[in-house]
Amino acid sequence: MKKVFSFVILALLSTSLFAQTSWNADPMHSKVTFSTGHLGISDVAGLFKKFEASATANKADFSDAVFELSVDVNSIDTEVEMRDNHLRSADFFEVEKYPKMTFKSTGITKTAKDKYKLKGNLTLRGITKPVTMDLWYRGTIENPQSKALTSGFQLTGTIKRSDFEVGPKFPAPMLSDEVQIKADGEFVRK
Repeated sequence: MKKVFSFVILALLSTSLFAQTSWNADPMHSKVTFSTGHLGISDVAGLFKKFEASATANKADFSDAVFELSVDVNSIDTEVEMRDNHLRSADFFEVEKYPKMTFKSTGITKTAKDKYKLKGNLTLRGITKPVTMDLWYRGTIENPQSKALTSGFQLTGTIKRSDFEVGPKFPAPMLSDEVQIKADGEFVRK
């Protein structure tokens, strides 16, 4: 009886280990963007050109996925060099002291078909806070060119810059406290 029980436990462990998949964001088909209000009458948008993102999951619908993101904050681009340099300064991101922004998910809850609430810890300027974002799983296909299994995701949500002490000298409505985040990614299975 002990041998049968041991065999069943070993078989279950083996199945769950082999079922886990790991994915990395394809930088050519992924983007991390943001926008925020300026003077209460317009939005200013930008992106981060350098980042790495990964996901691991046991389930094909990613309903148990864990996502991680690391952003090179110095790679910020709003298409205005003077503004980008100001955003890199101590007034905002202070990239010399805090070169990375990171996110690691801590939970995922299904809200509808292929839609989730993704909870995690965001670290920016050395401050870590819990955030909740909307995640849309857009499907998995075999890429016709590379033959690699590829999954698509879109992450959206809002964070408050004041939670991370970004730009405290710039009150609303000069610069909105709320920052909209949108990340689109194609993740390739390792």
